[in-house]
Amino acid sequence: MARALVDAAEASGALAAGGTIVEATSGNTGAALALVAAVRGYKCVCVVPDKIGPEKIASLRAFGARVVVAPSAVEPDDARSLRSVAARLAKETPGAWLAGQYEAEAGPEAYAASLGPEIWEQTGGELDAVVVGIGSGATAMGLARFFATKSPAIAVVGVEPRGSIFLALARDGRVTHPTAYQLEGIGADFVPRILDLGKLAGVVQVEDGEAFRTTRDLVRLEGLYAGGSSGAAVAGALAWARDHAEAKRVLVILPDRASAYLSKIFDDAWMRENGFLPEEEGLGTVRDLLHLKGGEAVITAKAIDRVRDVVARMKAHGISQLPVMRGDELIGAVTEVDMLRYLVSGESSLDGSVEPLVESHYATATPDMRIEALQASLAEAGMAIVVDAGRVVGIVTKIDLIDYLARRAI
Repeated sequence: MARALVDAAEASGALAAGGTIVEATSGNTGAALALVAAVRGYKCVCVVPDKIGPEKIASLRAFGARVVVAPSAVEPDDARSLRSVAARLAKETPGAWLAGQYEAEAGPEAYAASLGPEIWEQTGGELDAVVVGIGSGATAMGLARFFATKSPAIAVVGVEPRGSIFLALARDGRVTHPTAYQLEGIGADFVPRILDLGKLAGVVQVEDGEAFRTTRDLVRLEGLYAGGSSGAAVAGALAWARDHAEAKRVLVILPDRASAYLSKIFDDAWMRENGFLPEEEGLGTVRDLLHLKGGEAVITAKAIDRVRDVVARMKAHGISQLPVMRGDELIGAVTEVDMLRYLVSGESSLDGSVEPLVESHYATATPDMRIEALQASLAEAGMAIVVDAGRVVGIVTKIDLIDYLARRAI
């Protein structure tokens, strides 16, 4: 499609040698325009939403494109919106041409002339449905036009994320207020000029999480290195097929690649942070360790306490380290090693304050910290002082962690 858009602009004189291609994009169109710009000697400016990952931005810059990031969570007519920023930059830049994939008829025409015949030739027309994600609508409209002339019985079905506006518009003509979604490349908060939903057999909405989990399954179970809008299309195709009991031959368009989503969809931590994967069971938390260790009160020392009193307290309780407080503030800890070093120095006084002995070489933890994170902290420190809402609630040493893991494994 990008080549067709540029061809049309060159033919009309809208884009001339040395000009700049400007477009609002979160998907393949921007990358394709950047590629065409590089080959034909144009400059390129891509305005992208703030929700896209660093891989897409790096890819655009690799082609020499300038990338401008715009906020996603604004109204379509807001001056900060994706399309508004792109329109302003095109107006302000001498020799610039706004590609306008949402308005340009060259987009659907390109798919009707290329992708449609390719599908027909490779399948022999033995299809019941073609499922495709809809953003600008160019792919869906092009295929709908092509199959209307070849075999009107072939259904073209659109897929969008929940939060986009096309389903309600197709179902009962209502333009609903969009809500936020994480999917990229499909869906919209306005009605593209080239999109005629009446040409489609239906629109299916999918949840972000369902789309992302399907994307991961495509790679891990099918070996298809596809991206988020591809996963959404497959999830939508499965939903559509479930609603049609009779056997169906369904072709799904997979338009993007997994490498554009490695820091998001394929990152377990990102998926969990956004609620798309359940929290892994793991080894528990520091709270679990303290519970297993027992709920004894934490013995502390005051910064003004005498050394002899702190030694006596450590001996009485059979402990080898003490948190040291100045009022309600934790200032560090003192250990038996510190005491020994102090006493053999020859300059020691048992009646001196313990404060000069306080060391800061310790880790801090919270009750909700994962055991895996605690282990990493203890690798660099002799102990971890557990603090909850500013109050010291426990001390954990390496032997405490070993004991917890050993007892947990029984």
